[in-house]
Amino acid sequence: MSETEENSFRNVVLPFIIFTTIWGGTWIVIRGQIGTVPPQWSVAYRFLISATAMWIIAAARGERLAMKRRHWPALAFLGFSQFCVNFNAVYLAEQRITSGVVATVFALLLIPSSLLGWAMLGQRPNLRFLWGSLVAVAGIGLLFAHELHAGAASPMQVVAGIGITLIGMLGASAANVFQARPKMRQLPLFSMLAWAMTLGALFDCLVALALAGPPEIDWSLGYLAGLFYLALAASVLSFSLYYPVIRRIGPARAAYSSMAVPIIAMGFSTWFEDYRWTVTTISGAALALGGMALALSRNRSKVAVADAA
Repeated sequence: MSETEENSFRNVVLPFIIFTTIWGGTWIVIRGQIGTVPPQWSVAYRFLISATAMWIIAAARGERLAMKRRHWPALAFLGFSQFCVNFNAVYLAEQRITSGVVATVFALLLIPSSLLGWAMLGQRPNLRFLWGSLVAVAGIGLLFAHELHAGAASPMQVVAGIGITLIGMLGASAANVFQARPKMRQLPLFSMLAWAMTLGALFDCLVALALAGPPEIDWSLGYLAGLFYLALAASVLSFSLYYPVIRRIGPARAAYSSMAVPIIAMGFSTWFEDYRWTVTTISGAALALGGMALALSRNRSKVAVADAA
């Protein structure tokens, strides 16, 4: 293995495998958080814990903790879009449709990520991206049709669940591209995440107070174990790995993880939620994932250049 390939594996491939594997299992863990505790408070608790851990890590690494006042609006936007809009939408969507379907719809993250990357970073997608995206959307349409036909949820619940998921996807996409901008890349990573998670947690608390009332907590071992797993593994560790990968290979190609995550999530959904596979759902998942693969595929030389950058 050449030095370039070794660096690419260490800085891109290995982190990619880790956060994709973790996120593939989080959808079913989130499902377990929805019950006695309002989802808005579960999100708030998650990022209060995550922010605390991220401050400790940033301090231990000796990063500059203070941020100049001119950076505060950008950090607030990052916290609001990624750690408030995105996650509140996911938790609310899972009240209406199965976690595997939420994960599969969220896999369309690559489309807004690519378009925003073009607008904000000058990373222009090609014609193959357009055709692949259309195929992926057709696949999501089949999954949508199955949910309506299955009757596990009412048509309004399915429409609402998928609509809320799309809102969360747009929040995540905006945040991913925004933090990859040159000015944001100059900020120390862990301090930036600590600030963004703290501000996101404050927004989450305000949303929870407005929509769910006073704080509620479930002190059961299962709920707390899930909460700390989501806060530490799925948030602190995964975003610490994910954001550097975005900065190295761009938001569109980093969104390739959204192809693998639904496969893992649908497996968990089949096991725990009794999700039933049919010709329609298999076709929909195949089209969605195949379309995304087509949208992101490039010739080998271009990929090698991008990985080495």
